[in-house]
Amino acid sequence: MPQRILVVVLAALLLTGAGALFGLQHGESPNAGAAQAAGPLALARQAPVGQLAGSIARAQEQLRAVPGDYATWAALGSAYVERARVTADPTYYPKAEGALRRSLQLRPTGNPAALAGLGALANARHEFATARDLARRVLRMDPYSADAYGVLADAQTQLGNPPAATDAIQHMLDLRPGLAAYARASYDLELQGRLGDAADLMRRALGDAVDPADIAFCRYQLGELAWRTGRLGDAETEFAAGKAADPGYLPLLEGQAQVAAARGQTAAALGGYAQLTARYPSPTYLMEYANLLRAAGQPVRADQQLALAVAALRLFRASGGTDDLGAAQLALAQGQSRQAVLAAKREWSRRHFPDVADVLGWALHKSGANAKAIFYAREAGAFGAHNSGYLFHLGMIELSLGRNGDARRDLTAALALNPHFSPLDASVATAALHRLGAR
Repeated sequence: MPQRILVVVLAALLLTGAGALFGLQHGESPNAGAAQAAGPLALARQAPVGQLAGSIARAQEQLRAVPGDYATWAALGSAYVERARVTADPTYYPKAEGALRRSLQLRPTGNPAALAGLGALANARHEFATARDLARRVLRMDPYSADAYGVLADAQTQLGNPPAATDAIQHMLDLRPGLAAYARASYDLELQGRLGDAADLMRRALGDAVDPADIAFCRYQLGELAWRTGRLGDAETEFAAGKAADPGYLPLLEGQAQVAAARGQTAAALGGYAQLTARYPSPTYLMEYANLLRAAGQPVRADQQLALAVAALRLFRASGGTDDLGAAQLALAQGQSRQAVLAAKREWSRRHFPDVADVLGWALHKSGANAKAIFYAREAGAFGAHNSGYLFHLGMIELSLGRNGDARRDLTAALALNPHFSPLDASVATAALHRLGAR
């Protein structure tokens, strides 16, 4: 990332007052993908469900009185997108599309809010190329639309176009230096492996945060960055502080469960995931829960969670979404390597995001195609992200190819970065290193 973006963000945080920290606007969750692999929740604060319900009810009341109010139709559609995100209920997506397209029917031209809403919806459905094109349409109409730059940044990130994503984030920072822009800038730094800079940015954002949900969001991000580098104490402190600010911020349950599992507090970790998935049954969280159950010697319960994840993914598709990355991850979790390869290849044909390369490489490895797998495993790390999971997969593929020195290096690096990165894979990496022995 150009150094200018960090300087501008830090200056904006120092110069603006507390009121400048806006919550993320509709559709401004940078990743439904990593996701989603992580996520969706990974970079967006959660608007209270009751608050969203009130906004939706007021919009519906207004439209009953004035059915030709195109602006309220657009606002209603965007509220439905947000409602789907915070409840993990994709059945709101068709409602969102209907409201946004109704707005465009009433005002086909000069309606950037409806187009931006459709762009946010496209990102939520993982239709990232469509989202990019819609954002560009809005910007041709209104080059000062921070919302459109947010949609564009999210799309370009997931499509694997880092320079274009950084450029969109920079425009957003220039136009509206609030939490939505800061979160994207921090994530951009994180993807390039600049974890310290990403954390510094979130700490400065936290200093200006006033709203409890914004504070919880910043604390969660700081906790995740600490977790990524194996600092359990720091992660635990941040997650606890986030929960104190806003007990309803659900991603904090995941963070606390990960820390509990790493500390050997398996019962507490499983309880945390049970509570989380009951309230937010996303495929990502259900798969994480299944991994922990399998590591705890409970394969039947693990399979039950994977079955729920399959059902959640089907519902997402039925609501207009596309997620071959999630399908590939689920297939791998169920031991279906060939299906995983096919799904991951479909996703790679649409976007070259690091998570997709990582999953495709691992699926090829599991199917025995290690000579092909290593290309994608290397691609996953090519953007510069420091990720224990990527390093683990690369190291195991290298081991399968007889490249013992490379395998020792990358497996050691995975555990050095975060020795608790996975309840299943961390022990596999440790055992592989023991077999390899010292240099």
